Amino acid sequence: MPAFFIVQVTVNNEPQFQKYREVVIPFIAKCGGKIVARSAAVEVLEGERDKRPVLMVEFPDMDAVRAFWNSPGFVPIKKMREGAATVDAWAFPGV
Repeated sequence: MPAFFIVQVTVNNEPQFQKYREVVIPFIAKCGGKIVARSAAVEVLEGERDKRPVLMVEFPDMDAVRAFWNSPGFVPIKKMREGAATVDAWAFPGV
């Protein structure tokens, strides 16, 4: 069953975050993730949400999401993001 990984980012240092983005996007693909929305502007149909863009990635399953997130290879990539952005990330199984 597919799983989805959603990220919203508040960027504090655009040049540093761009370096992170250039590394993390290929790493996501290497881990089996397929980007289905990037820098997407969310249209609110009802209720509220913040204005940050959304990244949505489809993985084969929740185990693949966890393997990506907890990968030793992701540790140095996450460090690239330190000071450049704060991240909210969620994952959930599809149907």
